[in-house]
Parts: sequence; C-alpha cells; structure tokens
Amino acid sequence: MCASPVAPIWIAPDALFDGKDLHADMALAITGGRTGKIMRRANLSAEAKVIEVAGTICAGFLDLQVNGGGDALLNNDQSAGAIARMAAAHRRFGTVGILPTVITDAPEVLDRAVDAALAAQGMQGVLGLHIEGPHLSIARRGTHLAQYIRPFEARTMAHIQRLRAAGIFVKITLAPEAVTPAQVAQIVATGAVVSIGHSDARAEEVRALLAAGASCFTHLFNAMSPMLNRAAGVTGACINSLAYAGIICDGHHVADEMIALAIRARPAAGRMFLVSDAMSTVGGSDRFTLYGQELHLEGGRLVNAEGSLAGAHVTMAEGLARLITHVGVPPATALDMAISAPARVIGKPALASPAGRDLGDILVLDGQWRSSFLAQHPKLAANAVPWPEKLHKAL
Repeated sequence: MCASPVAPIWIAPDALFDGKDLHADMALAITGGRTGKIMRRANLSAEAKVIEVAGTICAGFLDLQVNGGGDALLNNDQSAGAIARMAAAHRRFGTVGILPTVITDAPEVLDRAVDAALAAQGMQGVLGLHIEGPHLSIARRGTHLAQYIRPFEARTMAHIQRLRAAGIFVKITLAPEAVTPAQVAQIVATGAVVSIGHSDARAEEVRALLAAGASCFTHLFNAMSPMLNRAAGVTGACINSLAYAGIICDGHHVADEMIALAIRARPAAGRMFLVSDAMSTVGGSDRFTLYGQELHLEGGRLVNAEGSLAGAHVTMAEGLARLITHVGVPPATALDMAISAPARVIGKPALASPAGRDLGDILVLDGQWRSSFLAQHPKLAANAVPWPEKLHKAL
C-alpha cells in the first residue's frame, strides 16, 4: 500500500522573483525541506496551508568573482579546504554559489589552484574556477603583481583543458595585449568563458577578441582603458557590446552614477551582472597579506600601506541593496544582476529560480532589501518546516 503524498506548505510573500520577473500574489510550495512549484495564490485550493511572509522571496545570490572569504584567500591557500571556507563565509550573507578566483601569481600557484578546484568539484556552493590573470596588461594590472604578468601560454591552456575535461566551469580573464584571437577561439572551443579585463587596449583590439568568442568583461570600469571622445577604449567597447559585464557596486570602485549610466547604455537588457570581487575580510578579520604586503580595512575600504584601494570588501547582498537604493536600478533588474545573469553566464539558468531547490538556497528580502534565509523565518519554524542540514552547518 502506497503512502499518501505529503501536502506542501505554501509560502506567500509580498513579492516573488521567479528568475525573470517580480510577481505579487504568488506562492511557493515547500515539501520536506525542498521547494516545489510556483503557483498563483488565487489558484490554490481552499484546503492549502498558506504561510504569509513579508518581503520578497528569491533564489540565493551567485558571485562569479570571489578572491576570498572567512580569512581564506585562494592566492594564499590553494586547497579545497580554503575554497570550502570561502563558500561558507559568503553563504552567511546570502550568496549560495561562488566562483573562486585566483589572481596573477607564480605558475605553481595556478597549478595548485587548479588542483584545488578539481578536489572541490561537487562541493556545495562552488561553481567552478575563475582564473583572473596572469595574462593581463601591466599598464592596467591594478593589484596584480607585475613580475608575474606574462603572455598566454601552453601551461594555462593545459589547465583549462584539464578542468573542462572534468566538467568544471572555467572563466578566464585575459587582456588583448597578452592573447591572440586564435588563442581565444581555442579556449572558447573547450567551453570556457573568456572575459576581457585588466587591459589598456583599443576598442578595435577588444572587438577582435569578441569576434573570436570572448563573451564577458571583468569588473567594468575598473582596470580598463576609459571612454574618451575619440577612443572608446575597453570601457566603451564593453558597453556597446552584447557581451556580459561584471561590475562592483560598493560605493568605492565605481561611482553610482557611472553604474546607472552603463546599465542604461547597454544595447540589450540582462547583460550586466553584479560581482563582489571580495577578499578574505568578508566574514573574516580586518586584514590579510597578499604578495607579502598587508592590506587592511579602513573606513569600509580595503587599502594598502599607502592608503590606496586594494581589493573589495563587500557582499552581494550589500551590492544588491546599493543598486536599488543608491543607483536607482529597478528591483527586478537588480535581482537579475545578482542571480539570473550570473546563472546564464555559467550556463545554469535553473539556478535563477526559487522553484525546485533546496530550502537552504532561498532568501527573503525585507523592505530595505536586506537578505536572510527563508529557512530561518520564525513562521517556518513554528510550522515545523525542517532546516536543510547544509544551512545549519554553514551558520
């Protein structure tokens, strides 16, 4: 005799982001610690158990540029354990998927980072590996150490092929000064995403890489040649393209007005995505060492000994709130930038939806766009909805 199916509990928020749009009067089913389908509240049966929740429900954030977190920095510790600490630190703030990022360093550091990504395959909250450098422009290197910057080489190509053969998503930031269009085409053929960044190139050089298959830009406005009246530079080429572009929204790296301008100026919607570019201070202590130099927090900014900006200390939750409250981005667009666009970049659009997910991957955002986990909501606890074990461990 078959057991009767368990009736779901329906969560009815003020608004629900389904990965595409914000909707009112929607309800999300929960059964056994997992979400089910989304349905209009008006279509629920009279017997349905409905829990009303104030705020907006959405899937957790996805961050495609995470250098560190929880006092772990991938450039300092190339291990699966460090990646796990980074993922756990960012999950505390609503980011349920990260792309660990290794920046320019000695060749053996990249070797070990690739080994760590392979060891972390399948780990909760880990989306792959972002290789940011060493094939960049010295003129636009930013924090990256000049002595390790070099042209694209066979060793890096072998790493990409090895990761892709294992089914691991790879995003690699390259400058036109350090790679040829033919090499970009070879990288793209593996299924890796080529992102243009840390470059002082001319717009036509950028367009040559886009024609070869590059489909993304790394932290728009930062570490790239600017737009001028007679020279569009990397910045202008990016904004005018159909490629995806990551951007940091922390009030320090890019002026709010410039973020708003770029979003309005893109020729197609849905091509901008939010990144934190976070260092180990997120969920960790207020200082760390990179390349033998101590960096520390000062007035909410990460700075070096000279007081110059040197990395980001921001969460995706903070970036989302700032997009809406300071930049003036419509909430649905901001949510797309923090959830759906990153999901599209990595080829996993299902991660944009709150339906069919572990309950531990679902957020509720309050009226000030502050995030918390739906699984922690007191109304769910009162109705004996089980907390996902992974959320319990992460918190």
